[in-house]
Amino acid sequence: MVGKVVVSGISIILVVGVALAVVAVVHHNDKKGETSGVGVSSHTMTSKVVESICTTTDYKAACRDSLSPVAKNSSADYKDYIKAAMLTTVAQVSKSLNLTESLLVEANTSDPRLKISLEDCNDLLSLAVGQLQASFSMVGDHDLHTLQDRSDELKSWLSSVITYAETCIDGIPEPKIQSKLEDNIRNATALTDNALAIVSGLSQILEAFGLKINAKPLSGGRRLLSKDGFPTWLSASDRKLLQVNNGKIVPNAVVAKDGSGQFNTIAAALAAYPKNLNGTRYVIYVKAGVYNEYITVEKKMVNVLMYGDGPKATVVTGSKSFTGGLSTFRTASFSVIGAGFICKNMGFANTAGPEGHQAVALRVQSEMSAFYNCRMDGYQDTLYVQAGRQFYRNCVISGTIDFIFGDGTVVIQDSLLIVRRPMDNQINAVTAQGRKESHQPSGIVIQNCRILPEQQLFPDRLTIKTYLGRPWKEFSRTVIMESTLEDFIQPAGWFPWAGNFGLDTLYFAEYANVGAGARTDQRVKWKGYRVLDRNQALQFTAGPFLGGDKWLSSTGVVYDLGFKR
Repeated sequence: MVGKVVVSGISIILVVGVALAVVAVVHHNDKKGETSGVGVSSHTMTSKVVESICTTTDYKAACRDSLSPVAKNSSADYKDYIKAAMLTTVAQVSKSLNLTESLLVEANTSDPRLKISLEDCNDLLSLAVGQLQASFSMVGDHDLHTLQDRSDELKSWLSSVITYAETCIDGIPEPKIQSKLEDNIRNATALTDNALAIVSGLSQILEAFGLKINAKPLSGGRRLLSKDGFPTWLSASDRKLLQVNNGKIVPNAVVAKDGSGQFNTIAAALAAYPKNLNGTRYVIYVKAGVYNEYITVEKKMVNVLMYGDGPKATVVTGSKSFTGGLSTFRTASFSVIGAGFICKNMGFANTAGPEGHQAVALRVQSEMSAFYNCRMDGYQDTLYVQAGRQFYRNCVISGTIDFIFGDGTVVIQDSLLIVRRPMDNQINAVTAQGRKESHQPSGIVIQNCRILPEQQLFPDRLTIKTYLGRPWKEFSRTVIMESTLEDFIQPAGWFPWAGNFGLDTLYFAEYANVGAGARTDQRVKWKGYRVLDRNQALQFTAGPFLGGDKWLSSTGVVYDLGFKR
């Protein structure tokens, strides 16, 4: 279960003010090299500690500039260096947020799409600042071992900052405005990637301070599943909630269209979310019915468990779409922001059809969220796994182009992925993963699933081309493992986004798949594509990839932390 992080607003404002003096201006095309910056000159810095910390970063001069004030303090410890990296990032993201707010004031109200996109940016960058503040608080408030144990959570938060910034840029329809924002936001994402590299290389920082912490092996001897088959990180109470039949769960709120519950709409039940949960879950039972309402589980609504009478009986639906004048971000029928969200036995649909183009049924940016026995139906962009660690089990997901997309850290197990018939002259792509920077922990892992065509596609399944995925961003990462791929999957397996974009930097991989579409001898020859052996694939199982041993047990969802076979 996810607890709330309380951050001192006054202290953050003060340290951001200090950090603003050393913010590095990063030039994106200097990546991997000696990037230029302002502030204290990197040439005057001789600290071996700083050099050691910045070794693994992609924007080294910016890293040195951000850490230079700390290097002058002989009494600084390892946490001071990590916090300094985060503070410069907070400062830069805050500058981007301020720019967005001024652009929103200046925006021509006659262009509603631009106004909406800038409002999206404002919301997204506000979330990004909140994530950075929580990350700063975590580093300051925890000792070495606790920080190491929570590093997966910290990396997920930082990765979300990059995702939100990218979502902002992608949604701006006006090229001049986009360019003005892009330079500013690229600096923020570069600094966030540096912070991710530093957190990921925690052992190097500790070594520089003469400290050492024993890393846990990937496979280890630890028990991945508890005796009841749930992950060890799920609490006993949450496991019980997911195991029992609906009739044995005692909900806090009941939603029913026929008036037999406390509320007639899901929105009303969420509006009744209590101010003080005291570590428990807010449980909402949604009775059978089609709920035509647009729902957002807000950031403050943490630890919500929502369940229905079945994925075809309890359905939340909408029809918003890109062709209807909205950004992809805004088309979702159901959106989840609050951390620790759990859902079972429900369906989510977007009925805009293929003509609507981007039309999201379910958008998730909830950290440590889980969906069990759920259904997501749409065409293009059905399931938007936007950010955060997410787990799906026993689900049905249908669509055409990029119907599972986003930049969360996601594992989908034991599910049906149904490819639908697209519009004429379109191809199908199951995934479009959006990892922007190399140190992000994000990716989409599909394990022990079945990828098959719907009935309407079946007669033309071999002429209408279907691929496993395409690279939405430079470091796109998707792994298909231990799954059944039907004969309609193209021999090449994967499809480019545009020309050679991302083909050398992406990470597309397959392991132990079966079925007529699983042969890899004719797969793409891209530098970033690979067929994994068992040891290489281990890192993408739910235990290591999601840090699932620490939290999945609390969701009550059945899961596998390792291989299926």
